[in-house]
Amino acid sequence: MPEAKLVRDEAGLAPEDDGWFVLNARDGRWMHAEGMGACCFFENGRQWETMGFNVNVLQPGEAGSMYHAEGVQEGFFVLAGEGLVIVEGQERPLRQWDYFHCPPETPHVLVAAGDAPFVYVACGPRQKGSSLVYAVDETARKRGASVENETSSGDEAYAGRAYRFGPYPGGLPAYERRSAR
Repeated sequence: MPEAKLVRDEAGLAPEDDGWFVLNARDGRWMHAEGMGACCFFENGRQWETMGFNVNVLQPGEAGSMYHAEGVQEGFFVLAGEGLVIVEGQERPLRQWDYFHCPPETPHVLVAAGDAPFVYVACGPRQKGSSLVYAVDETARKRGASVENETSSGDEAYAGRAYRFGPYPGGLPAYERRSAR
């Protein structure tokens, strides 16, 4: 497999093709949505066939998505800040180094809490034809992260949200260089 060519536009660097690559998230293209933070997908608008992987930066009070359940398992690993996961209608705190394992068909959403950016990695498999339901949930609604009516349409769930691609928004933890021992 050849190395992918990385191309730069006003939003940042992204792979032009399907080869392998190394890309620092600070240099990548970020998708921004008002009230929903920013996300670096690394895929440049093309979904990878078998897995999804992204880095998310949310400001206090922002939700990473609408409350939903997918037909595949997902994993969320907190790199910095404080947040909440609303899962099965319950709020659970999240802090640096916490991992939230989300089995298939488990309704959930992550929301930033605290007074600093909430940064996490999300990953999961991609399976054509797997289910996706945006569910109504009172706990998520109180955090601005629930649909009014249950739907399986992302267009309906995120209606009225303006998305744009742009450069790195800030908020990622600083790189700590360690000396050789």
